[in-house]
Amino acid sequence: MKVNTQSVNFNANGDLMSFVQTRLDKLETFYDKVISSDVYLKVENTSSKENKVVEIKIRVPKENIMVKKQCKSFEEAIDSACNSIERQLVKRKEKLRV
Repeated sequence: MKVNTQSVNFNANGDLMSFVQTRLDKLETFYDKVISSDVYLKVENTSSKENKVVEIKIRVPKENIMVKKQCKSFEEAIDSACNSIERQLVKRKEKLRV
């Protein structure tokens, strides 16, 4: 799957980029018609520790799935967002079977 990653207000290192790629590649096991995905990594200027924001937009035929999560670390936010997307993809696949 093609993954477009953009980091806003900081420079993402290679480890974070490879983590994003491997985590999103696992989504194809739940639904094989995923076209592409856009990932936006942002750091908000707030005093709270949960200032890492991840937005993931997944393109599937006839629909886009968008998830936004805010956590203490990017890895935690990516895992949380991917879990939400996995549930939505399984739900979509079940609807198509009926």
